Amino acid sequence: MNDCLFCKIAAGEIPSTKVYEDETVLAFRDIAPQAPTHVLVIPKKHVSGWADAAGEDDATLAHMWRVAAAVAKSENIVDSGFRIVSNCGTDAQQTVKHLHLHVLGGKAMAGEMA
Repeated sequence: MNDCLFCKIAAGEIPSTKVYEDETVLAFRDIAPQAPTHVLVIPKKHVSGWADAAGEDDATLAHMWRVAAAVAKSENIVDSGFRIVSNCGTDAQQTVKHLHLHVLGGKAMAGEMA
């Protein structure tokens, strides 16, 4: 998608601090971190959200979760705990309409989810 911020990052048109990359996904540090470790995992193919993913995207979606876990390991936040979050839609505060996972850790998280 031409005007998608994350598509431009995945294409290398906008710089990012990469944590992981392969042919399917990219993981990079969030520019406005909400925790000491805050990494985004995105598919390189544009998918606007979980509800818009098609069956052909299933392998990529599963791979995103595996990469998120690998990022937590590489960032040394597994033992203390980490959170994986995906905001879906405007009311959930999804600000970039490109599917992504937030990997958060490095501090104690709030108990509430809402």
